[in-house]
Amino acid sequence: MTLRVDVLHTQNTFRLQVAFEAPQGLTAICGHSGAGKTTLINLLAGTLTPSHGYIEINSRVLFNLKDRVNVPPERRNVGYIYQDARLFPHFSVKQNLESGRRFKKLDENPELFGYIVKLLGLESLLKRRPTKLSGGEQQRVAIGRALLSEPDFILADEPLASLDVGRRSEILPYFELLRDTMQ
Repeated sequence: MTLRVDVLHTQNTFRLQVAFEAPQGLTAICGHSGAGKTTLINLLAGTLTPSHGYIEINSRVLFNLKDRVNVPPERRNVGYIYQDARLFPHFSVKQNLESGRRFKKLDENPELFGYIVKLLGLESLLKRRPTKLSGGEQQRVAIGRALLSEPDFILADEPLASLDVGRRSEILPYFELLRDTMQ
């Protein structure tokens, strides 16, 4: 998977201009608070529209102002992991995991479901509600939900930011495992 980005986004007095090409694998965007990291992620996801430029993945154009292409977020096939897990509180863990597939109208895939549940160590949590989970457990469910939606790429917006040091050290190995096993 190759991600090509060359965008300009202005909002009030804020201006973000970014150009890069990211090859297959893990790409991290770093910067100080207010630099535009979340804005960039939202541009890639399609929840914000750039003022100029283009975004493409594997030669599939998601946005190109010149050609008037702007694929809506729900058709970009992006998995988005937020700073906070954003789980449905009235759903069980299993229902939260399945929600991404249902939203995208994907058929059930028990093999993939079992693989992701085992990979993320969620077997014993499937019947619980999010309010009965630790912050780290909630983030693992959010990661699983994103993976089960079978995205072309995953955007993670500081997914460890809302966790304390102990929970961060619990989740970080899962991101390393995903990096190593999901390519």
